[in-house]
Amino acid sequence: MKKQYFKRGTKIIEEGTLSDCAYIIESGSVKVSKTTVNGEEQIISILQQNDIFGEMGMIDSLPRSANVVALEDCTVTVMTQDIFNSLSKHNPTALIPILKVLAKRLRKALEIIEGFENGKSSLA
Repeated sequence: MKKQYFKRGTKIIEEGTLSDCAYIIESGSVKVSKTTVNGEEQIISILQQNDIFGEMGMIDSLPRSANVVALEDCTVTVMTQDIFNSLSKHNPTALIPILKVLAKRLRKALEIIEGFENGKSSLA
């Protein structure tokens, strides 16, 4: 896997674009956000060392679901679809951390949906 470096303020992922890789943060931190219907930024998460982002686009090849911006200078390791597919064939247990991240994020999304259904409208 190759490493990439991003300066503070660099947009690493743009919502709606296509990509086939995920990123594992080696150092630094990033902000994950979505653009609302009103054009405002809604912060979803702040990710730090050892966190992963971009995994959904890597797995399903659909457009990116959020923006990711470097909050400080960052070093990331890039995991491509080819690497992911190779791991799934030759070392599937290595994918467990990614599956845990997906499950955690799905649970968080379900909590947010439940909050909307119960009359709470904030994502925070």
